[in-house]
Amino acid sequence: MDYQLPACAFLYSVRGQSQIWLDHQPHDVKRFYLFHGSKGARLTIWAEEELVYYVILYKPILVLQREQELSKPTSLDYPFIQRYAFVPVRPITLLEMTEQMYKEWGSLTELSRLQVKTVFYQFLYECIRQREEQELEALPSDFAVLARNYIEERFDTQLTLAVIANVFNCSEGHLSRQFKLRWNVSPMHYLSQVRVGKAVKLLEQTHATLQEIAEHVGFPDAHSFGRSFKKLIGLSPAQYRKPKDHDLDLPKVMQGFALQENQTPPYTDIENHFQYIMGRELSMQRKTKLAFASFAMSMALLLSACGAGNANVSPSPASTTQETGTATNSESTPAEQKTRIVSTANGDVEIPANPQRVAADQYMGHLLKLGIVPVGVREFMLQESWLEKSGIAKEVLDGIENLGDFPMNLEKLTSLEPDLIISSINENVEQYEKIGTTVSIPYWEELSTPDPLEKFRKIGSIFGKEQEAEQWISDYKARVEEAKEKIKGIVKEGETVSIIQIGWNGLYVLAAEGGAYGSSTIYQMLELPPTQQAMNMEKGFEIISMEVLSEYAGDHIFIYGADDVGSETVLDSPLWKMLPAVQKGNVYAYGSSGEKSDEFVMDDPFSMDLQLEKVVKVMIETQS
Repeated sequence: MDYQLPACAFLYSVRGQSQIWLDHQPHDVKRFYLFHGSKGARLTIWAEEELVYYVILYKPILVLQREQELSKPTSLDYPFIQRYAFVPVRPITLLEMTEQMYKEWGSLTELSRLQVKTVFYQFLYECIRQREEQELEALPSDFAVLARNYIEERFDTQLTLAVIANVFNCSEGHLSRQFKLRWNVSPMHYLSQVRVGKAVKLLEQTHATLQEIAEHVGFPDAHSFGRSFKKLIGLSPAQYRKPKDHDLDLPKVMQGFALQENQTPPYTDIENHFQYIMGRELSMQRKTKLAFASFAMSMALLLSACGAGNANVSPSPASTTQETGTATNSESTPAEQKTRIVSTANGDVEIPANPQRVAADQYMGHLLKLGIVPVGVREFMLQESWLEKSGIAKEVLDGIENLGDFPMNLEKLTSLEPDLIISSINENVEQYEKIGTTVSIPYWEELSTPDPLEKFRKIGSIFGKEQEAEQWISDYKARVEEAKEKIKGIVKEGETVSIIQIGWNGLYVLAAEGGAYGSSTIYQMLELPPTQQAMNMEKGFEIISMEVLSEYAGDHIFIYGADDVGSETVLDSPLWKMLPAVQKGNVYAYGSSGEKSDEFVMDDPFSMDLQLEKVVKVMIETQS
């Protein structure tokens, strides 16, 4: 059992034996062994035989007269936050009190609850007295754990680094260093994580305004709440509030590609919240501006049609029944051809034969590899990790317009006058079609991602670049064969491979087909053998608990997110350390889902090459 204490707690074993870890410190426990830990402490129990024990959870509430007194109850020698473990000299006395509390608590009457509190005070007094009699010292306090507990208790107050440092009588620099050393994150960043975590629940479960949520979780205003939320989650609070049901199961980075509702919320970003509460004048101005842009574009099209006269326009082809991603020829000769028909998941679309101004909310790497420089892309595309190693000139990238998040900024998109728009989310197609010709190429198929090589072929066929696409695929497959030779023998015959991601909200196992985060490179390209569980998954991943991890783990484990904040919960647990792959050293940490994306987030040709290189390097270095 691996458990994080939700409050201060006593654990009293009365029969059996086991090994118990309290905040990663091991204890060989037999009968009549008493533990105490504060809220947030990590309790892990590995029972060799039947173990019978009681857990008493309690929350000390202290009434303070002045804010300055906050430092007093949380000093490091305060009994309610100390960690200690010992064998009482009079264990039967404590056992009788414990059994009496357990019996009375089950009565569910006000009088019985009062009796429990009375006995608990006696129990607490007896514990402290017996410790003092034995002259036992408290276990060394984990300074970073105490600071984290303090943040979790008071996240909704106006905490600053100075306030927290004052509580523990240390400098701000010392607090930051110790906290980051223990949790791999600064105290104030962790405070933001806690606040945003609380906000997520309120967004999902209530109709509270963003200002109300911001104030409730400790942000000074909705604007700062929105900035922190988007930085951590990848979406604005308003965008997060209206996801499709299946999007809630996705890891943070996957959520950026999930299908979104095609409804405009009352306010589309945090900056509009004040305008929504106080009046709609500015909102009306924005709508008028967009309407005017649409009207101007419509007039331009009308004038163009009136002036066309005898312009030579290619007629529609006689037959448009084609395979997805293929193009048909019109009746005009290739030299005269103005448009082409392409078949997509949404049906046939007539597009320019040679589009010159392409905008896309996805697939920038695919386009650049085909020699197509888009005029504008979604903001995330301009931050992808492969850009630094792509060799593409800076002036080329600087010329690509930032079009914001999903859906792309419609006013900016209109001003670019694109002749072709690529959409990876079906729900956004209708909005884009009002601006220009739009082709839908879904990034996800339900909760799975299509084969990356087939996706590249499809995009190549949209632009008549089939030959260029096949050339890269051929070269890439040759590099894959070279990579296979380099790692030959590391995974022996009969052994299996699993891919595990430590996500911000759970533990994920990636499927043999349709997964993300490099699973196609590991399973499809390098042909490393997946476990039976990975082959049986109906979607691209499954969310599991630590208790069933051993059922999904292969003889070799690729782990994504091993260096991320919170990963120690998994990597330091006995359940992880007991896995055969871990004990044999067959674990390959290969990526991170932290603030900066890496080459395993996307599946474009640039990322695929970097993934192949990284996987081979990690396997060889780990085994050497």
